[in-house]
Amino acid sequence: MDVKYFDNAASSWPKPPAVWEAMNECIRDYAANPGRGSHQMAVKASRVLFETRSALAKLFHIRNPNDIAFALNTTAALNLAIKGFVKEGDHVVCTNIEHNSVRRPLEYLRKHRNVQITYVEADPKGRVDPRAVEAAILPHTSLIVCNHSSNLLGTILPLEQIAEISKSKGVKLLVDAAQTAGILPIDVEAIGIDMLAFPGHKGLLGPQGTGGLYIHPDLELEPLIHGGTGSQSEAIEQPQVRPDRYEAGTQNTVGLAGLKAGVQYVLQEGVEAIHAKEWRQIQTLTEGLLGIEGVTVLGPGLGEEKTGIASFVMDGADSSEVAFILDQSFRIAVRSGYHCTPLAHEAAGTLETGAVRASIGVFTTDSEIDDFLHAVREIAKHYREMR
Repeated sequence: MDVKYFDNAASSWPKPPAVWEAMNECIRDYAANPGRGSHQMAVKASRVLFETRSALAKLFHIRNPNDIAFALNTTAALNLAIKGFVKEGDHVVCTNIEHNSVRRPLEYLRKHRNVQITYVEADPKGRVDPRAVEAAILPHTSLIVCNHSSNLLGTILPLEQIAEISKSKGVKLLVDAAQTAGILPIDVEAIGIDMLAFPGHKGLLGPQGTGGLYIHPDLELEPLIHGGTGSQSEAIEQPQVRPDRYEAGTQNTVGLAGLKAGVQYVLQEGVEAIHAKEWRQIQTLTEGLLGIEGVTVLGPGLGEEKTGIASFVMDGADSSEVAFILDQSFRIAVRSGYHCTPLAHEAAGTLETGAVRASIGVFTTDSEIDDFLHAVREIAKHYREMR
C-alpha cells in the first residue's frame, strides 16, 4: 500500500518479512496445540513458544523465560497484574498520564475491592517528579504502577528512580512498557521491576494478539482465567507451575511464532541503535512542527528525552478532521482523538480538543517525515485562510 504510516504507537507497520514468513511457516507446517500432545507438530509448536519466551528473556534480561506469561496484548497483561496482585483494601499509586488499560482496572478495584488510588500529577509536558511518587506512598500501599513512556506525550518517566523508591518502601512496581518494549533498553533486574507488561505488536514488531507479562519469581498472582493448560490435568485447581498457571487455553501459536521473529529482529538491530534512529527522526519531526504557524506541539521540547511520538493541535481545526485530511488527501496514517488516555490530555490541557498523534517506527524514512511536514503545512495554511 502506498501509505505513509505514522501510527506506530498503536501498532507498528510494516513488519519485517521474517515475521510474516514465520507465521506462514507455522500455519502451514506445525500449527498444532502446544503442550497438548506428544506428536511432532505439537512438540514443534511448544518449542517455538519456548524460543519466543527465551528471546524476550534475552531482550529484557530475565533469568527464567518461564517467568513470562503470554497475553493477547498489554491490556490483558496489565489486567492480570493489577487484578491478580492488588488485594481488598490495598492502596495503589500511579500517575495521571496512564492509559485506560491501567486506569480502568484500578477504578474497577476501587469500586469492587475497596482499593484506594492516588494519581500523582505530571506537569503539562508529562514529566513526573519521583519525590511526588514517594510522598504518595501510604502504610498500606502495595503497588506502584507507571508507564515507561506516555502514549500521548512521548515523555519518558524516571523509571530507575521510581524503582529505587518502590524497593526502599517495600512496594511492588508494575511497569507498562507499551511504548518502550523494543525501543528503549529494559533490564528488569538492574532496574528493579517486579512486573513488566508489554505488547508484541508495537516495538517488538510482532503481530496483533501477542504480548505478555513478566512476573518476578517471588510474586504469585491470582490467575484471571482458569482452564486447561495441558499440565496437571487431574488436579481441580489451576496448576502452580509457570507459565501454565497464567496461560489457560490454547495459545496464539501462529502469532507468537511471528513475535519470535520480531524480537529476533530487534535483538539483531540492537535497541540502542533503534532508539538512536528514532531520536534523530523525532527531533526532525518535532522541529518541523514547531515551525508551522498555528500548530502547538505537546510533550517534551527539542533536545528533551522522549520516544518517537509527536502529538499536536492545530488552531481552528478538529483533530479528527486533520487526521481525516491527512489520510484522504495525503495518504498519511495518524491517530487522532484521546488515545485512550484522558488523564494525560487533562495534564496537557487538551481534554476539550484531543490531539493528532504522529508516531514513527523502525521503518519510517526521512523522506516520509518530509512529506508529513509538507502535508501539515498545507493543512495549517488552509485553516489560517479560513479564519
